[in-house]
Amino acid sequence: MGWMTVHELAIAKVQQLPELLAQEVLDFIEFLLLRNDSNRWQLWTYFLEAERLAEAGMTDYLANLGQYENRLKDGEVRW
Repeated sequence: MGWMTVHELAIAKVQQLPELLAQEVLDFIEFLLLRNDSNRWQLWTYFLEAERLAEAGMTDYLANLGQYENRLKDGEVRW
């Protein structure tokens, strides 16, 4: 039997994994392919930044909402 290429060796190893771990490998491969495509990678990083900003804004909103609800409960403000 001759030497295996890196691709063949990787495929052989993945075939030994249980389905759940094979899914993790597939996810990682998708990430590597995405990172290697500069246009798609740039879009992905923009998306992540937008998501981070949205979550940060939502955190402030939820904190303010909680404070407002407490003030309503305490009778400090009315509808």
